[in-house]
Amino acid sequence: MAGSAPSPRPSGRGSPLAPPNRFDRLHVEPDDEHRDPFDPDEGERNPQTVFFDDSSRSVVSENDSPDIPFRYSINPYRGCEHGCSYCYARPSHEYLGLNAGIDFETKIFVKRNAANLFRVWLRKRKSYEGPVILSGVTDCYQPVERRLRITRGCIAVAAETGQPISIITKNALVTRDLDLLAEMAARRLVHVSISVTTLDADFARALEPRASAPAARLRAISQLAAAGVPVRVMAAPIIPGLNDSELPAILEAASKAGATNAGYTLLRLPLAVGPVFLDWMTRNRPNEAGKVETLIRRARGGRLNDSRFGDRFRGEGERAEQIRATFKLFARRFRLDQPLVDYDFRLFERPSDQLGQRKLF
Repeated sequence: MAGSAPSPRPSGRGSPLAPPNRFDRLHVEPDDEHRDPFDPDEGERNPQTVFFDDSSRSVVSENDSPDIPFRYSINPYRGCEHGCSYCYARPSHEYLGLNAGIDFETKIFVKRNAANLFRVWLRKRKSYEGPVILSGVTDCYQPVERRLRITRGCIAVAAETGQPISIITKNALVTRDLDLLAEMAARRLVHVSISVTTLDADFARALEPRASAPAARLRAISQLAAAGVPVRVMAAPIIPGLNDSELPAILEAASKAGATNAGYTLLRLPLAVGPVFLDWMTRNRPNEAGKVETLIRRARGGRLNDSRFGDRFRGEGERAEQIRATFKLFARRFRLDQPLVDYDFRLFERPSDQLGQRKLF
């Protein structure tokens, strides 16, 4: 794929591809004979984002993966406008009968009733002392959240009930909710992780076209920390040969902004994410595409992805070990190895039902 002709990139999108859905027997290819000869990319350059109501009857997902440090999560959105070509969540769109390329970025499903469903789950839940994660798959602060405020509604329910939460995002929009987050932080009910992939604004705009610029993410870290919210920086994903050399600078910048803890993950390219990312490399970094693909494979036992628990986030081999050692060294140097404040699970109170009746048992 890395040596193939580049595909035209729609403006503000990460991928123009429509890779085959692994669950479908049929795959539709555009008929070039019916394209406008004067504008062959017509209709592909600026595809509009379409939002669909998600009618799910539950909103809290349970995780049992041994290498993921949380049990429950909420994803207010399915699909993501950010358009990151490397996003490991892209294949989840195939369960909806869509593709992991352009559909993932332009056909977004929204769970408008998420806050109410979260409240129902909290009323019914058994004994559980742990945080609920926003989000474990797609970003809970993607651009449409500014208008729909679904994530804010879920945070408000957590604040009301004293349910600890952890937020993961690469969008500075998280600071809009500082009023809720600061109040929760004072009660030890919230952690926030901000993902920073690069400090290069132009590189970020190409790699993560609709996510916040690196400087905005660092400002978000600063504002959260100033408000007393515990902040972790996630250097994720680290792409061998592409942004791994930035790891020390990312950690230093995040530490200066106020983060007190850090994590990283090595690039994962499961299923259709592989061709989507390699196409991105061919279009955006053609001179580096072959080298980067080779380094990824060396860190993944010759493959583009390794799904084994314990290895999938860190990789193997010499380059993966170098990245691991670099992260450990600079996280310690910049004091990003401090544990985040413990949650206070004693504050939880089951929410009342719609009639104001609290659950007795």
